[in-house]
Amino acid sequence: MSVTTQVQPSDTTIVKAGIYPAIGIARVGNSLEGFYFGPEVPEPAPAVPGSYRDDTGAIKREAARFRIYGFNAAGEVVAELTADNADIQWAATLANTKAAWYQFQIALDIPEAATAPPSFLRNMAVADRSVLSITPGERQIKGRDQRGKAYAFDNGRFMGEDVYLGELRTDAQGRLFVLGGRGKSASWNGAEAITFANNEGWYDDVADGPVSATVQYQGKEIPVDPAWVVVAPPNYAPQQKSVRTMWDLMRGLFVSEGSLSAPAKPSFQNDIRPIFERLSRLQWVNAGFAAAFGWGGSTPFSQAEWMAKLASPSDNLKEWRLTLYNQFRQFKRDSWAPSPWPWLYGDAMAIPPAETPLQNAALSDLQLLFLKQWAAGDFVADYNPTAIPPQCIDDVPLADQPETLIRAAMEFCLADAFHPGCEMTWPMRQGSMYMAPYRIAHRPKNWIAPDYGAVLTPDNIGDPCSAQAAGGVTRWMAVPWQTDTASCRSGYQKSYDPYVPTFWPARVPNQVMSQQAYETVINEALPIEDRLRAFAKRAAWIRPLGAISYQDQINNMIKDIAQMGIVEVREGPKDGSGFPACLEVEQLPPPTGEKRLFAAAVSEEFEDIDLTTVEKARHLGSHRRS
Repeated sequence: MSVTTQVQPSDTTIVKAGIYPAIGIARVGNSLEGFYFGPEVPEPAPAVPGSYRDDTGAIKREAARFRIYGFNAAGEVVAELTADNADIQWAATLANTKAAWYQFQIALDIPEAATAPPSFLRNMAVADRSVLSITPGERQIKGRDQRGKAYAFDNGRFMGEDVYLGELRTDAQGRLFVLGGRGKSASWNGAEAITFANNEGWYDDVADGPVSATVQYQGKEIPVDPAWVVVAPPNYAPQQKSVRTMWDLMRGLFVSEGSLSAPAKPSFQNDIRPIFERLSRLQWVNAGFAAAFGWGGSTPFSQAEWMAKLASPSDNLKEWRLTLYNQFRQFKRDSWAPSPWPWLYGDAMAIPPAETPLQNAALSDLQLLFLKQWAAGDFVADYNPTAIPPQCIDDVPLADQPETLIRAAMEFCLADAFHPGCEMTWPMRQGSMYMAPYRIAHRPKNWIAPDYGAVLTPDNIGDPCSAQAAGGVTRWMAVPWQTDTASCRSGYQKSYDPYVPTFWPARVPNQVMSQQAYETVINEALPIEDRLRAFAKRAAWIRPLGAISYQDQINNMIKDIAQMGIVEVREGPKDGSGFPACLEVEQLPPPTGEKRLFAAAVSEEFEDIDLTTVEKARHLGSHRRS
């Protein structure tokens, strides 16, 4: 473990407190009891294989855990406040208002929204809008190791049917953790889902809402900055991060608005290394990234010799660094082309390609600035290949724990194409959403939302993108989420590349190493050519849904979210054959039941449906090239 120095505060008088992370991420799962805590450090140790499922193969829920830190008048961290040293009363609210909100067509904060299909109200024919919102209300909890029905969000209703959205619990120190729903989605009249984002009559059990606390410390009540919790879909690739994360997006937003300062020089270890490392790590979820940036690829950035070269500020490498910098997409230069990095679709993606610079994604302006400085050699050369990052929050110095929790939560959320996205979408880049960096502004209790009309237009997003009420963050997402997850593919234009550009492979994999391929790679008795061939082969992650119609695929995803593979870290070969020390391999559930027996038998030579027919890619017809 690298040695870190504990910084002592200038005084130890606590005058205020804050809840961290500022935005906590929980995730649904269909396990009845199994759960695990979400990442609390940016580079956590991989979980033991099989940890994300219970004994039946169901997906465990991811819990969002919240802590309270006390600060002195100078804003320095003095202590974590727990049941050991304070009296804490937690309160949280979860709501799902998707079905009562507006359709997703396109991000409404981009110029292309002016000519996109209109965002009508979902379920417009339902006059009583209240029956479309699942609003169980606030729950309060205090003490150690608390759980039970009194803390469950189980009395919200959709079209008269009870819907369970999750529950509150506390741990042994009295910290709050929030569990979301169990991945159940349904339509009130039994109709099938037909599209990726706007299925009439449907609900799901993701949710979001405010988190607050009342704290008595040394006989006095102290003010506490509140937080927010977002319940999102499962993480099917838990160790993966996209090249531009939600933390990158938010950090860039707050720097541009002046509420945060950027370093004069980027740190290679903290600002530059992650960009190149993530490109390489996406080899485990997309075959195109594997061929270019993965082991044995043309630019395998994560390999030791490549990383050492990237980390060098030598003038002799200046032109080489500039060449790499120029490979990244810059909207004013090459936004139209699919070839610049990071090979991810953009907010206004369409097939055929849209007449818009937002057909493909780019890194944040701050990330590009850092890369430009790096290319010029103007960076802090602090790379330490032997450094072991903190593997849990207790390894982090107390003064750094609050910001570490924020970064950990947001780095495992996506900020690629907001089409609409996985956890959160385009309103998160509006400064009006926040009361402080990373901290969502709260509506007052009993606030009544105004009527925004039958259609939400780009010139009417100011109020919805200001302070939030429960359900306000997830309402912009697809309903149900499974139909969008099952629609996120790669390589829609086979004439360009069968694997890239792609949607969100860090959460919704495209091509993966199967168990069969892994067993071949680690079998030291086999010829090396057979093992190399198995390593290069990737299986379609979507194959358990069947090579059938698109509508059947999205409805099969709704029926069983656990049939899909979870990409987990396994040990690589130990025979000195040169393979990576760790491989990331698809873990499928045990083949029980007719559907899963079918999934287990699906050939790895699976050929997907014609992706140009997927409505997610073709619904923006007004932007297509002629």
